[in-house]
Amino acid sequence: MSKAVAYILPLLLLQLLSIDLSMGYSALEDAQIIAEYKSHMNDTNHAFVARKLVHQASWAAVGSISTNEKIKNYPMVNIISVDDSDLNGSSTGRIHFLLTDLDFTGPDWQHNNKVTFLFTDDENLNCKQRGEDPMEPTCARAIISGRVKKLSTESVDYNDWIEAFKARHPAARNWLKAHNFYLCELQIENIFVLDYYGGPHDITVDDYFNAKPN
Repeated sequence: MSKAVAYILPLLLLQLLSIDLSMGYSALEDAQIIAEYKSHMNDTNHAFVARKLVHQASWAAVGSISTNEKIKNYPMVNIISVDDSDLNGSSTGRIHFLLTDLDFTGPDWQHNNKVTFLFTDDENLNCKQRGEDPMEPTCARAIISGRVKKLSTESVDYNDWIEAFKARHPAARNWLKAHNFYLCELQIENIFVLDYYGGPHDITVDDYFNAKPN
């Protein structure tokens, strides 16, 4: 049984059970449910959805394994400002962010260099405007896991990345001066996109970078 079928069957069963039995069985309604799901599967470029969510995001929720003594080895969640733009404001797909060792995520990644970023279409209240709850599958989200890479100030692209980040986040100019922030990039390893009923879609890193949201 494919993953897609495994995810959709429980949904179909729930929808079927919600039908008023006094009205009798409706093969037509069943067919409409299945047709809608298949249409979405065929029409949606999930890698494009991931790139779009990343590019429109000013921040992401980031999960790490905590080094804080009170919750050591528990998951820690933080809000991190992000940017994937080049100097022209175009999407690159490369997720850049500033960290400081004065915050939670800074010490955490140096102990266990695995993190997960969550991007949601409701960051800009897009889902709310459509009347959707942020938890509903139709409110698109991308869950991107990987490893933190601290970028070298000697890199030929470093100044460009910093300037692009500051253009998106003007407050970062003060952070860099006062709080020993350093620029990082997520080395992407796994991508899941949930943008409809039927469960998450596993997106390859190559497909993600080949998608062009601009």
